[in-house]
Amino acid sequence: MSQRSPEQILRRPVVSEKSYASMATGKYVFRCHPDANKVEIKRAVEEAFASQKIVVVHVNTINVRGKERLRSRGRKRIVGRSPDWKKAIVTLAPGQRIEGLFEGV
Repeated sequence: MSQRSPEQILRRPVVSEKSYASMATGKYVFRCHPDANKVEIKRAVEEAFASQKIVVVHVNTINVRGKERLRSRGRKRIVGRSPDWKKAIVTLAPGQRIEGLFEGV
């Protein structure tokens, strides 16, 4: 199995009210590669934020199904789907934070 870089595993952080609220308890939410497992996600977070010496305690993953989208073209309705994706909730060691994650958002 080839090693994937942290940029390939961690796509982007999930920006929502719920993810902001969970940051207070040391939990960060990322959109990940669909084939990544918990061990790869843990390693990717620790490598991506190595300058801050982040220690990951837990990783929870969720496979999110894409939504069905409808649009009209004349009298026809076209049904499409947004792609499926994987969400990872990463819990850090007590007292740790990821600095500068949402800067410019």
